[in-house]
Order: sequence, then structure tokens, then C-alpha cells
Amino acid sequence: MPSTEEVDLKKELPPGLYGALAGFRLAMRRFLALSEAALAEAEVTSQQYQAMLVIKTADGGRIMMRELSEQMLMQPHGAVQLVDRLSLAGLANRMPSENDRRSVLIGLTPRGEGLLEALARIHVEGLLANQPLLAESLSKLRDLGEIE
Repeated sequence: MPSTEEVDLKKELPPGLYGALAGFRLAMRRFLALSEAALAEAEVTSQQYQAMLVIKTADGGRIMMRELSEQMLMQPHGAVQLVDRLSLAGLANRMPSENDRRSVLIGLTPRGEGLLEALARIHVEGLLANQPLLAESLSKLRDLGEIE
């Protein structure tokens, strides 16, 4: 990814590029505002929701701590603290791996499963509500092609 210093600032950008970027950012801001409100009402952080999605999509709905930290782009000790908070909230639990007794797997509790499903529904509805603006903006950006 080029830095702002590496981009040729002398070459003029197509005028439509700015509108496409603004539309995309508006759709994303709308979605993020909806997401933040839904997560706050559920008393779940964005990071906890993301971790629940990662756990849910893992093979068998169970994931090793190392894999969770990798997918969450965090240090292992941060993932441990995140799982501690999910466990304390009754949303996730730890269990010994059947394949490797030294390993611990993280899974969602029934309460975690129910909350994740409710939040996922809200997020899908929010994305679909913004689909026309997202699709139009992305289409414009694709049509403008390379800017370098």
C-alpha cells in the first residue's frame, strides 16, 4: 500500500472519485453507528462481537486460543483477556481439546449463541439497508479504475 508521500500528488484524480469515496464512507458510517448502538444495548464490545463471530465460524464452533489471537490480529495475552471477559459474561467457555489434552478450545455458550444470532440479524439488516449506496459507490470506484 503506497504511503501519502509515494502517491503522485501532481496527477489530478477523476472528479467522480470523491463522490464514490464519500458515498462509501457514508454507508460505512451508517453501518458502524447502527453496530455501535446494537452492541452497546447488548452490553458487548465490538471486539467481543468480532471474537464471537470468529469462534462461531471455526470448525465445529470451537477454536484454539492461538488461532483466535491470529484471526483477531492480537497478541496471545490479549486474546486470553478477551476470552476471560467473554467467559465472565457467560458468552463463551473453555474446554480441553479431545485431540490434544494440553490445548484448550474456546466455544460459545448457549447464551453466547443466542446473543450472536440476534446481533448478526441486526448487522445483516444494517448492511442490506446500505446495500444500494455501497453497491453504487463500489461500482463507481471500479469504473474509475486505477488512479495511478
